[in-house]
Amino acid sequence: MDDHVNPDEETTAGIGQAKRLLDFARGALLESGGFGYLDMRGGVDPAYPLESFITARMTYCFSVGCLMGYPDAPRYAAHGVDALAGMFRDPAHGGYVVSLADTAESRRKAAYQHAFVVLAASAAAAAGVPGGDDLLADVLDVVDRYFWSESDAALVEGWDQAFTVREEYWGSNANMHGVESMLAAYGHTRQPLWRDRATAIADHFINQRARHADWLLPEHYAPDWTELRDYNRERPNDEFRPYGVTIGHLFEWSRLLLELASTYDAPPPWLAEAAGHLYDTAVTLGWAADGAPGFVYTVDWDGKPVVTQRPHWVVAEAIAAAGTWRRRTGLARYADDLNQWTDYARRHLHDPVYGSWHHELDPSNQPARTMWTGKPDVYHALHAALIPALPVAESTIRRLALTATTDST
Repeated sequence: MDDHVNPDEETTAGIGQAKRLLDFARGALLESGGFGYLDMRGGVDPAYPLESFITARMTYCFSVGCLMGYPDAPRYAAHGVDALAGMFRDPAHGGYVVSLADTAESRRKAAYQHAFVVLAASAAAAAGVPGGDDLLADVLDVVDRYFWSESDAALVEGWDQAFTVREEYWGSNANMHGVESMLAAYGHTRQPLWRDRATAIADHFINQRARHADWLLPEHYAPDWTELRDYNRERPNDEFRPYGVTIGHLFEWSRLLLELASTYDAPPPWLAEAAGHLYDTAVTLGWAADGAPGFVYTVDWDGKPVVTQRPHWVVAEAIAAAGTWRRRTGLARYADDLNQWTDYARRHLHDPVYGSWHHELDPSNQPARTMWTGKPDVYHALHAALIPALPVAESTIRRLALTATTDST
């Protein structure tokens, strides 16, 4: 579908970068089903079990690739849809397991993983991948039935395999990706329910909780919604539930709020206002916080750095947020941020030898492996490549569709 792409130079360059990332991602395909966890060189690392969120992210990326005209993307996307609907779906209890490892933990049902199945299914369905619509209908039913809490305006964090015992914890991370996935579902189905729920989650976590915390978003909560500000203090560099304030999530929320606002003729005014506060807080507290270029992973409640390792996804989401703000406002400050952080990623994170991005740097901006041992997937890097190059919309798929529409008129 290359002829559907706007020939704008920036758009062409972004799509070219995205295609190179998919070149690397091809190595994750397993003929036995699903996508594996990639090592530094782009081969599957056998030390990791097959995980549903990795397969879902790769399915999403190749579904996006379908709309970019990437060679063989439909086959790769269909491979992922088949795996999600087959090997990762629980035929006895419904829902999608965390991984295929033979443990009770791997068989549980988690909102984080289900959000990525929704994202993958929405993209696959929009791209016309066989099975995408059926997968989307099934996973949305599971989310509606087991994860959505109307009274809490939030997604339940997780369940045991049989959906009988709830995890006694509320988390912002799973809900943030819930917003992302609901916007993608809305973009494809045009069902207002999913936009309404995305707005409700955003209002709960950002307009209320982040605002009242001076935009230092608390991420962890007890069952009664008491903030757990010491959560994982002893494990501050946890990949999914770190202690303190996660800089990359402030950027990610900022972008999502602008994408959400783009779906309204008259958006709630707090969406852009809160998005601006989150963005400014992340820049002020995150960039070069320890004196060296790059974004630290986390800061404490006084805004001081806690984990100064530099996960690739943090700057990737900063780039995506800056690109969205620049597209929305045209202001030079966002163009300057975008240029600075894109240059930083090019110099420190892009791997010219094996491809993709190094997933982690140390405080001296050298490749490190304390949090990630390889380059598991290309989801965040793909966003950094594409989002700044495309018009603002509720999802990357819709951004590409708008570009195609613009080009055809």
